[in-house]
Amino acid sequence: MTLPRKHLFDLPPGVIYLDGNSLGPLPKGAAERAQRTITDEWGGQLIRAWNSAGWMALPQQVGDRIAGLIGAAPGSVATGDTLSIKVYQALAAALKMRPDRRVILSDSGNFPSDLYMAQGLIGTIDKGYELRTPAPQDVAEAITEEVAVVMLTQVDYRSGRMHDMAAITARAHAVGAVMIWDLAHSAGAVPVDLAGSNAEFAVGCTYKYLNGGPGAPAFIYVRPDIVDNIQPALSGWLGHDAPFAMEPEYRPAMATERMRVGTPPIVQLVLLDAALDAWEGVSMAEVRAASQVLSERFIREVEARCPTLRLASPRDPQARGSQVSFAFDHGYAAMQALIDRGVIGDFRAPDIMRFGFTPLYLDEADVVRAAEILEEVIGQELWRDPKYQTRSRVT
Repeated sequence: MTLPRKHLFDLPPGVIYLDGNSLGPLPKGAAERAQRTITDEWGGQLIRAWNSAGWMALPQQVGDRIAGLIGAAPGSVATGDTLSIKVYQALAAALKMRPDRRVILSDSGNFPSDLYMAQGLIGTIDKGYELRTPAPQDVAEAITEEVAVVMLTQVDYRSGRMHDMAAITARAHAVGAVMIWDLAHSAGAVPVDLAGSNAEFAVGCTYKYLNGGPGAPAFIYVRPDIVDNIQPALSGWLGHDAPFAMEPEYRPAMATERMRVGTPPIVQLVLLDAALDAWEGVSMAEVRAASQVLSERFIREVEARCPTLRLASPRDPQARGSQVSFAFDHGYAAMQALIDRGVIGDFRAPDIMRFGFTPLYLDEADVVRAAEILEEVIGQELWRDPKYQTRSRVT
């Protein structure tokens, strides 16, 4: 076994970090890599660094490394911008592929930003488009010939419930719809086979399981056989086929590079590139197996120790991603008490205590100790302390 690899991460002493599903920890060497970029490249080479330090090639270089973790071909993943921007790009391009249809299908559990972007795009286009959001379990039967695009997050951000990518994509294609997958809680957490699924688009962020740091650039995948016909809604300078030709009319770059918009965030890309080193020599099958061992152990420990908590994630480990959620009426306060004692998870309204399991830096001893501390917080009602009742802006 090559897991865990705790020596590759800078975790504070005494902390059990169960929130890598929201923000991954700092990989060792990443800060030094960024410092070199700032001091030696930007500081020493100035604008020459776009060529001499390879800055211009960095988005594609990092995209290819991500592609290897999500079952995509080299050259099919572009990096940069934010996940919301990438959702907008994918959705706008997908709608152009089905001009005679007016329904965007998602689900009621999808991450709000994805739904917001769909609502905003509908308002911008103003051509009678409709967003439908059935319950997650009802999505398959809601995919009808009216649907232009199916846009789903594979792993639910609250519960960890996981859609069947192959089955849903096949259903969408059977009625002629375009498929978009949001991999925010999948990339680096569960095995993904984008090429095998035949989905047209996928998007994702890199600051969660990929440990790219706060504000790390997002990515977008476009199936290679369709990319040359994709019309980018955001026709930015860096998506042009020859940006330094300074042509007055937009001409999209070949392949997935056309989905780039603005100047790439070089320091953030360098941090992400360094973070991806931790994945060298690790298979996603190995990560998935280890995360299921950890999450199953955590569920057993918590249910034995804290009977007032209710499992809000699927019981079947095959049906959930790499997180476990428990519902508790006083979940926010309980999570603050837990964090105060060195076990970091997070909270999602209205009552979800959320825990992520990242085998790169967690082992079973961590999981058991976290459950022991949670038992103290719940059993002794330590969450009742007034200092845990005031909600911060970020929960």
